[in-house]
Amino acid sequence: MGKTTAGTTAFGRMNRKKTHVRCRRCGRRAFHVRHKVCAACGFGASSKLRRYSWTTKTLQRMRLK
Repeated sequence: MGKTTAGTTAFGRMNRKKTHVRCRRCGRRAFHVRHKVCAACGFGASSKLRRYSWTTKTLQRMRLK
């Protein structure tokens, strides 16, 4: 009979289930299955869209002469 371990060796078995699936609101693969919250748009936590200024990069354009 094998010894069951709840310590460090058990952490290797944690990458078998999907943590994120496709979100209904934003369409990105960021909806957390266990938390029931989208990491990208905040669906499940708030009615307002999750939006921060640091998530979008500024558009770098070449100067035309």
